[in-house]
Amino acid sequence: MKNASQIINIIQNKPQFSKLSKVKCIKKIQSLLVPPVQKMINFSYFKGDTLFFVFNHPAGKQEFDNNIQNIKNALNFHSPSECDGITIEDIKAFVTHSPKKVVIAKKNIQDVYPERASGNFTIDIQDEKLNLLVKSIRDIIKRSNDTN
Repeated sequence: MKNASQIINIIQNKPQFSKLSKVKCIKKIQSLLVPPVQKMINFSYFKGDTLFFVFNHPAGKQEFDNNIQNIKNALNFHSPSECDGITIEDIKAFVTHSPKKVVIAKKNIQDVYPERASGNFTIDIQDEKLNLLVKSIRDIIKRSNDTN
């Protein structure tokens, strides 16, 4: 009997899911970088056999460029197990000037505002249904003002 981890690895190694293995490889290579550089990486991707790192700050790119030859040598000497079957010919980096998208969790708190209308208005609507609807709205407004 196979456990969930083994089943996921089998699925990821299928040819139709080759992009998942590339993402795992990218994440592993990113985790090998120092944390300040990791924070400045906006995203990464493969184009052909070239691995691109996109930075959101020029200082991150400069730090990465200073260490890029060491990274290439280390990957040629010992490639992570997540990168088996993936050839990395070159590693490049550039800076993007578009802001990083941050997902903000929306709070479920509803804002409650006091009713400012008094309900003192005339209704001159000829349609019966619409007239009744507007009258019911006016009655709700008057009741809400009476409770305040």
